[in-house]
Amino acid sequence: MHLVADAIVLSVRAHGEHGAIVRALTREDGVQPGYVRGGHARRLRPVLQPANLVRAEWRARTDEQLAALTVELVHSRAPLHAEPLAAAALEWLTALTAATLPEAQPYPRLHDALAATLDAVEAAPSAAGWAGALARYELLVLAELGFGLDLSACTVTGATDDLAFVSPRSGAAVSRAGASGYEARLLPLPAFLTAGGAADWRDTLAALAITGHFLARDIMTDRRREALAARERLVARLQRAVA
Repeated sequence: MHLVADAIVLSVRAHGEHGAIVRALTREDGVQPGYVRGGHARRLRPVLQPANLVRAEWRARTDEQLAALTVELVHSRAPLHAEPLAAAALEWLTALTAATLPEAQPYPRLHDALAATLDAVEAAPSAAGWAGALARYELLVLAELGFGLDLSACTVTGATDDLAFVSPRSGAAVSRAGASGYEARLLPLPAFLTAGGAADWRDTLAALAITGHFLARDIMTDRRREALAARERLVARLQRAVA
């Protein structure tokens, strides 16, 4: 096995005294793990920051063997880790991707969406410019892994307009007319998830409530559930920012 590709660092776990096991997302070959000699040492720690873009080279004698990995920094997002809100976003985005995607399976749409969302966080650390994109990324993760929501039409009436809610059971949209009398049992659906456009804070938090519900129910189960702590920290920071 020999692979050379640009990759987004997702997770870094110390191994031995100075080494590290790194998982990184490539566009064409999906998530790839590798052992970086000296990866936990001072010289490479700034390079192996989650969300950094690296030029990576994996080498292994067989596909079953953990590859030796060497990395060269292409673009650093390390300064964002000093901004509490931006750092929380990077932590969750990379943790979500690392926890959910199977290894060595390409997800080019997710790779491109993750790169774009990370770029948005970098461009506007205050969150006004990227919180909506983060919710859309979570929706895409659900869809790519087979748990997509159907927001195209009302599951009750078939109408395609005035969609205002999501069923927490089916993940389908519900119009105002179809939801009559059952509004309290449904999740509010912000318009930007179906019609596009900008999202205010109220809409963003409503979108994150939807994606959070289905991520926790359908994907972030068993050991993956541990990664949800990063999301809880992020949402708490966003709520404080709104307040």
